[in-house]
Amino acid sequence: MKSIILFVLTVLISPLFAAIILKVKAFFAGRKGPSIFINYYTLIKLFKYKSSVYSETTTFIFRMSVIISFSVITVVLMFFPFGGVNSIFSFKGDMIFIIYLMALGRFFTILAALDTGSAFEGMGASREAYFSIIAELTLFMTFIFIQKITGTISFSKSLSIANGMNLWGMYGASLMLIIISLFMILLTENSRIPVDDHATHLELTMIHEVMVLDHSGPELGLIHLGANMKLMFYSVFIARLIVPFSFRNFWVDIIVFYIVVALIYLFIGIVESIMARFRFTKVPKYILTSFALVFFANIIILGRLK
Repeated sequence: MKSIILFVLTVLISPLFAAIILKVKAFFAGRKGPSIFINYYTLIKLFKYKSSVYSETTTFIFRMSVIISFSVITVVLMFFPFGGVNSIFSFKGDMIFIIYLMALGRFFTILAALDTGSAFEGMGASREAYFSIIAELTLFMTFIFIQKITGTISFSKSLSIANGMNLWGMYGASLMLIIISLFMILLTENSRIPVDDHATHLELTMIHEVMVLDHSGPELGLIHLGANMKLMFYSVFIARLIVPFSFRNFWVDIIVFYIVVALIYLFIGIVESIMARFRFTKVPKYILTSFALVFFANIIILGRLK
């Protein structure tokens, strides 16, 4: 029951946490910024529309892709143990399952972009496919690292409180490299600066935004909510690695967990405020740097395990 409540809570607060980034960026720009509830207002406005508008060139794939992508990220969150509490679903090797599940959602998002027949959206789709393939290497190496130190590649078991004891004491340096590389992948997979910029609509630099330009109404609302949930997934993953231990009190564990998640969003806002977007030729090098970090982390623990 706790798992279900925490899952629902996480989904509900994901738009609120995403607004923290906007507030931080506004603060650095010397502005008041939008309301902390701005994402809820946007979602309510989009869901109020009775239906979406479709281009005559699109097929059923365009309509189906939104439902599949949103369902995928919903199921992915059900496999995560929030605050160390067991996840709703779990089985041996579910980390690998989650990677391919997220790839399925991305595949249909790309298909929908191609289905519009727009060369502009096709350009964004090709960029999304290229960068995500490189990013998957880092995720696979991260899961190998987790398997080495916990003996399992199940989210619920590997990130449980029992497995979290003394992780920093035994693998602190490697864990730090893993967290940095995962944060870089968070920025990549969620189309954040320095890889992409949601605030600009310069066509030559867009990735994710360009793929959803033809969506509208409730479907666009699902895309925005799904994007918030995806950002939350990577943030809670990093938060669980930062605080892998327990305070032996359920409420303290949960409060500390979500405070750490909020601090990660705060840090994303700071990064986006002080950094500029990379040129596209630099992005693959940036993603491969994250792979190099997690690769070295694995080498370090191999020496440690011997």
